[in-house]
Formats: sequence, structure tokens, C-alpha cells
Amino acid sequence: MARTEFPTKATHAQTRAHNASLVLRAVYDLGPISRAEIARLTGLTRTSVGELVGELEGEGLAQEVGRGPSTGGKQPTLVSLVDDARHVVTLDLGERTFTAALLDLRGEVRERVSKDLDGKDGDAALALVHDLIDDILARPHQPILGIGVGAPGIVDGRGTIRWAVNLSWTDLPLGTILAAHYNLPTVVANDSRAAALATFLFGGDERPDNLVAIKVGRGIGAGLVLGGRLFGGDGDGAGEIGHVVVEPDGAECHCGRFGCLETVASAPAILRAAAEAGLETKTLPELAAAAQAGDETALAVTRAAGRALGAAVANLIGILDVREIVVHGTVTALGDPWLAAIRDEATRRSLGPLARETRITDGGVGEDLTLLGACALLLTRELGLTVHR
Repeated sequence: MARTEFPTKATHAQTRAHNASLVLRAVYDLGPISRAEIARLTGLTRTSVGELVGELEGEGLAQEVGRGPSTGGKQPTLVSLVDDARHVVTLDLGERTFTAALLDLRGEVRERVSKDLDGKDGDAALALVHDLIDDILARPHQPILGIGVGAPGIVDGRGTIRWAVNLSWTDLPLGTILAAHYNLPTVVANDSRAAALATFLFGGDERPDNLVAIKVGRGIGAGLVLGGRLFGGDGDGAGEIGHVVVEPDGAECHCGRFGCLETVASAPAILRAAAEAGLETKTLPELAAAAQAGDETALAVTRAAGRALGAAVANLIGILDVREIVVHGTVTALGDPWLAAIRDEATRRSLGPLARETRITDGGVGEDLTLLGACALLLTRELGLTVHR
């Protein structure tokens, strides 16, 4: 049996860093809050809490905001987070457009810039990433905590993009490249996974334990939150449902195989099917309008796309038994007929009790989901915070 290094006790510096993180989390999650309440919640002494809060105030992360109600003695002084004390550079390397933004500690967008991809890939696409970061950093900002990136394709835990077919990136160490160039902590994650995390964190007052968020646009991918945590799988490829073959004799996919889900249920595939059916609709909103007006051909195309995605959803229900499934992205423009077809097919192909207890909802275009998710990942890694507003 190989000898492994056994962990040793925490050093004084490690203990202090842990205690500082506890205090910051208390201020972030529960502020405005008194020092006495922080001490009660964390088990730290009032003296330690006072010192650590003082450090947060010195760093501009916290501030006194008035007095709280008295419990019999002097009114306590309340401390609150300064939401805009730090900024995070976040990027959404989207289907047609790359977007960079500055987000504060609550995930609020403070600045934003977008540039069309215009067919760029490889080194040209990487250069566009640098251009966007340079642009956003040239704008007024608070101290930068780090860089968070949501990117297409398979992204490993080190921030290397193992495969992003639309951008012709293979084994691109994007996280390492950006961290070295800008001297900032950097997190790179799959865009669907980042969007799933944002949906989980900001999707409603009650967070489910498990959630699947499926992004449907030019590509299709799912992000999985299981037990309150993002699930990436053994090879960081969990959720790559867009390249599961659903029609063995179907059209060729850009990945090189035939009949992938993206060839029948993605935005380009739907518009191609509409054209082949003789429709003159050029965009998804036009197709949706035609279906809403009662055009049977438009309805048939819309429902066929929904059924194809519903079959994939049924597999997720059967394998994961997840009760909350959200679809988002540009294809949600197809509206109720498309969503109804997804639900019907998922129900038809799933075990009855599981299907009846599963809720499939429309998350809309989800414009900022990837930016929010990338920000959340960075804040968790650097500050130990779970982002909320």
C-alpha cells in the first residue's frame, strides 16, 4: 500500500484565515449584523470578532451602518458588507457574441461590453478574449478579485478547455493563460454548468437540492446541480447531451458524427427544418409568430424540436430522478407549443411516478446566467462565499 502524506494540524495563519472567512460569511449572508451576533454564531470570542471585523473595515469590505435593537443594554452597532468593494471580471464566451462584464460581490453587473465573434476561432477567438478583458479593465472599477469565465465545450478542473468544437479549441489552458497574463486568480467553467449554478442560486426563494438547467441555442448542453453542488463527472463532461446521438441515420453534426441531438433540436437545426418544410421564417421569433397564428407547418416544426429535446429530458429524469428541470436559451423564443412538446414527450418516455413529480420550466433567454455563474464560482473559490442578493 502506497504511503500517503497524513494531514497535520492547522497553522496559526491557517486558523486565522479560516476564522476570517467565517466572519466574512456572516457579514455577507446575514448583514447588517452586530459583532456580538457574529461571535454567537461562529463561536469566536468577541475580541477575535472585533479584530477581524476591523480588518474587513480596513480593507473596505465592511462598514458600520447604524444601531440595532437593544436586548436590554446598549444598542449594538451593526456591520454590513460593502457590495461594491471588489469587482470580478466575468466572461460569457457565447454562441455568436463574447461578453465581458464587471460584477460586484452580489453579482450585480456594473459594466458590460460585447463583441461579435464574426466566425473567429482558434487564436483569433483567444485574441478576442484578451481584447474584451483589456476593454473592461480600462473602465472605472474597484480592486479586481479575479476572473471568471464561462466557456463552451468540455472544461476540466484546471481551466483547460479540452474540446470546444465551434471555436476550434483543443486542450487550450485558458485558465493558466489568463491568470499569467493578468496576474489574477482565474476560474474557467463550462458555460452550461455556470448557467446552472446561477439558476440554482438566483432562480427563486427556495433552492431545490437538485436541478438540471438545459441551455438550448446554437448548441445544447446541460448543467447539473446535485446535492447543492455542481456535478462535472469523472471527466468533466457531465451534461454534454447535445452530442448524444438520437437519430443514427440523421444529419451530420459539426462534431463529425451523425444524428446528434443538436442536429434536430438546436436553433440552426430548427430553422433548417422550417426552411425544408417550405416556411419562409428566418428567425425563431418569426417561427414562433407563425405557430401562434395557427400555421400548422410551423407548429409541426416547433413540436418536433420540442419532442426531440423531451426525449433527452426523459433520460435525465430516469437516470437522475431530478424534480427541477429548467430550459433556457434562445430557443425558448418558441414559447408554449415547444415547451408543451418537451413536457409531453418527457412524460411519455419516463416512468409515471417520476414524470408526474418533475417540473419542467422555461427559464427564458437567460442573458446573464453564465456571467453570474462564473462570478459565483470565483467568489466561492477566493472568498468562500455563496453568492446571493
